[in-house]
Amino acid sequence: MTDAGLKKALRVKTFIENLTFSKGQWQGQQFKLLPWQWEKVIAPAFGTIREDGNRQYRYVYVEIPKKNGKTEIGAAIALYMLCADKEGKPEIYSAAGDKEQAGLVYSAAAEMVKHSPDLKHLKILDSRKRIINPRNSGFYQVLSSESELQHGLSPSGIIFDELHAQQTDRLYNVLTSGTDYARKQQLVIVLTTAGIYDKNSIWWKIRTRAQQIDQGIIEQANFLPVLYIADPEKDDPSDEGLWKRVNPSLGQIFTLDKIREDYEAVKHDPVEFQNFLRFRLNIPIKSLSRWMPMDKWDKCNGAVDIEYLRGRTCYGGLDLASKIDLAAFVLVFPPEQEGGVWDIVCKFYCPEDGILKRSRVDKVNYDIWEKQGFLTATPGNVIDYEFIKKDILLASKDYDLREIGFDSWNATQTATDIMNELNPSSSEDGFQMVEMRQGAKTFNEPAKDLLVHVMTGKVRHRGDPVLRWNADNLVMRADANGNVAPDKQKATDKIDGLVALIMAWGRAMQKPAPVRSAYEGLTVAQIKERMAF
Repeated sequence: MTDAGLKKALRVKTFIENLTFSKGQWQGQQFKLLPWQWEKVIAPAFGTIREDGNRQYRYVYVEIPKKNGKTEIGAAIALYMLCADKEGKPEIYSAAGDKEQAGLVYSAAAEMVKHSPDLKHLKILDSRKRIINPRNSGFYQVLSSESELQHGLSPSGIIFDELHAQQTDRLYNVLTSGTDYARKQQLVIVLTTAGIYDKNSIWWKIRTRAQQIDQGIIEQANFLPVLYIADPEKDDPSDEGLWKRVNPSLGQIFTLDKIREDYEAVKHDPVEFQNFLRFRLNIPIKSLSRWMPMDKWDKCNGAVDIEYLRGRTCYGGLDLASKIDLAAFVLVFPPEQEGGVWDIVCKFYCPEDGILKRSRVDKVNYDIWEKQGFLTATPGNVIDYEFIKKDILLASKDYDLREIGFDSWNATQTATDIMNELNPSSSEDGFQMVEMRQGAKTFNEPAKDLLVHVMTGKVRHRGDPVLRWNADNLVMRADANGNVAPDKQKATDKIDGLVALIMAWGRAMQKPAPVRSAYEGLTVAQIKERMAF
């Protein structure tokens, strides 16, 4: 680095270290660049200059595990480029997969502005996620893949947060393709953790390029790779030396003991362990396939005492996603004693005309399951929802059925009919049909809670073969924060029963069942039998 380059980099360092941290234990304290932030990002990105004095690097790709300070440094860089980069009418954008994620860098930047006397001239427009600099007619704006975008933007700086969460390359291309022609030294900074492997995703393409440049396989003079990643083929996820190598803020933002705690908590949990690989070690995962550990699932196949369940509080889940293949109605009975076992009762439906194809062509045991009573075949080539409504009404008589969560796809009219039967006055205290959005916000908590109960043997599903087939097919998609939801597109086959189960579980988690004696409603003979057991 030349003396002139170092001077430019130190100018950025001075600006940033006059800001204050926006949150956490250091909120309000003066910003202090961590060694990796200065040595690997700020110094080379702003201090490596061409002969004409402009920056050499247009692209800076930083892949680093969560909680290492990337949001704060992203916000600080955005403010520098808005205020002190000597760019005419600067346009700074922070971009991400959704509005909430895109707003994280903005929120940090806005908080820094509020606590910096030197930046009091900036105008914060929270309603628009925008910061305006009247002195140079520049602005900083949040964008997400949900935004209505048009070509013609002229960004001088782009902070791209969690690139792996981009479903397409549209937003990245709109912001970067040809947008530097009117800018002398446009800077595109990607700050991301690892994602789920998809060779066609924009994240994987940019990541691969960064690795190839870092390894000297290809050359691209305007691209700076900063990679804190583990090698899934060579590195041991339990190696504390690896933890230190890929988490450069360890010992400054968090401790080694914290990673130890995280590792011990997840090493036997297949879903959370994959999140540990992604978010703590930056190891991409191929998918969240085989989400349900089937050996643990099969150990929960105890018989369900239907007679004992009569009158018990329960919650339902209804998935009518397909009229031509499979539909599911699942009941969940929370335990009446703390730490008890959750009982699951299922009903599955398919059109009678589809059984032959599924059995002979697709080698799925619909014919056997129908004969065994685990699957109801309705006449014709589509499912007759009247059979399902009849079973729901019957369940409301046999059990204390409080709510049914449902996916509105193909189910709105059925849900209306059931409400009209069971709660015609729509009383808030009566039975409810609850529409549940099919996303991570709805499914994450109940899905993970269900998994914990399966892992600890606190579920009883009587070995229902259709539900087991669905569980074995289940694939989860994850958002940028590791929140999960069933992915029907990537599942190996039908998962409607598990979707219905998770919806029912979610409703049960919201309103736990009232506690009653384990022997309530039993005859003396039944009580003696249970006590003897």
